[in-house]
Amino acid sequence: MRVFKFGGASVKDADGVKNLASVLKTIGYDNTLVVVSAMGKTTNAMEQVIKNYFENKAELQSSIHEVIKYHNEILLDLFDNERHQVFADVKAFFDELNMFFKSNKSPDYNYVYDQTIGYGELISTTIISNYLNEIGLKNNWLDVRDYIKTDSYYRRANINWETTQERISSNFNTSVLNITQGFLGSDANNFTTTLGREGSDYTAAIFAYCLNANSVTIWKDVPGVLNADPRYFENAQLLNQISYREAIELAFYGASVIHPKTLQPLQQKEIPLYVKSFLNPKADGTCVSKGKTLEPEIPCFIVKKNQILISLSSLDFSYIVEENISEIFSLLHLYKMKVDVIQNSAISFSVCIDNLYNNLEKLLQHLKAKFNVTCYDNVSLYTIRHYSDAAIKELEKDKTVLLKQLTQGTVQIVTK
Repeated sequence: MRVFKFGGASVKDADGVKNLASVLKTIGYDNTLVVVSAMGKTTNAMEQVIKNYFENKAELQSSIHEVIKYHNEILLDLFDNERHQVFADVKAFFDELNMFFKSNKSPDYNYVYDQTIGYGELISTTIISNYLNEIGLKNNWLDVRDYIKTDSYYRRANINWETTQERISSNFNTSVLNITQGFLGSDANNFTTTLGREGSDYTAAIFAYCLNANSVTIWKDVPGVLNADPRYFENAQLLNQISYREAIELAFYGASVIHPKTLQPLQQKEIPLYVKSFLNPKADGTCVSKGKTLEPEIPCFIVKKNQILISLSSLDFSYIVEENISEIFSLLHLYKMKVDVIQNSAISFSVCIDNLYNNLEKLLQHLKAKFNVTCYDNVSLYTIRHYSDAAIKELEKDKTVLLKQLTQGTVQIVTK
């Protein structure tokens, strides 16, 4: 049993869908589960739809129509007959979406987000499943929400492993090609939940764990895991082999090629993870597995943009001690801030955070009651694994360094 995952970039248009089919024909598709994300930038477009629902209802239908138009163009490129059942199936999903917006009474943004954002995945997999059937690659379309069960922590749900394992073990046909959605699950009341942005990799790992799969392959538009994101760094190099531990470190610090939660279930059952190019499916790519060191052994660069750096000091120059730090972390938890770096001295405390839930102003008001607060928005957090002095010097060139922290094997630098 193998699990494949294709991201949005791989199926952004009709040619991408056809290439997915070509990859399956080239690599083989017996006993295979294919996990697919929303097409192209659909998730971003759906986030705009949700924003319009809350803030600009006059533009709601226009933004939905843009999503419909985008998918219809792909449908027309893939299917000659407009009476094909896939057109009705896709229309039914958009009808569901509109019905939700008309009937919803909840003011909870996170709940609304999770009930609507996943239509991108539901529609992409419906199109791909029908196209594969059309060209002779017979497959089953599965609604992932029937299999992956979670709590109700909307937008970052936690897996109910016992129920998920039971659902997958008892209802999954491993002898055929199956197509399902990444990113999604459902809670005990069958409301849709999501696993966090880029959570489709995690979906693949969950299924691999529950099915005792032989491997997971993530198909990307890069040749594998690189030592740096080529969008931000020149001369990025392919890493041929990485241990689970090293890959978890890279993912934790923000390497976008692998979702942070993906590796934990794979490591538990020693299921190898391959990262390969959907443009060159026969190339080796990167293998993440037990005991393999970083190869080649070179510095690895990671950048996270649009971060927030908060620096605190005591109002009366007293020490910031355990009691203060405990209170600070309680507030960070209360306002759902993702902490990326912390640094403290006798009378100061700095934290670099990701303001995922837009609670920054509330957090700052709370902190200002007890601390002197300085806040820097839109900062960049750079991490170098296996750093060298030359790598640090090159990174800091022409940048204003706000915070720098070195530990064994890792340096983190916040710049403005």
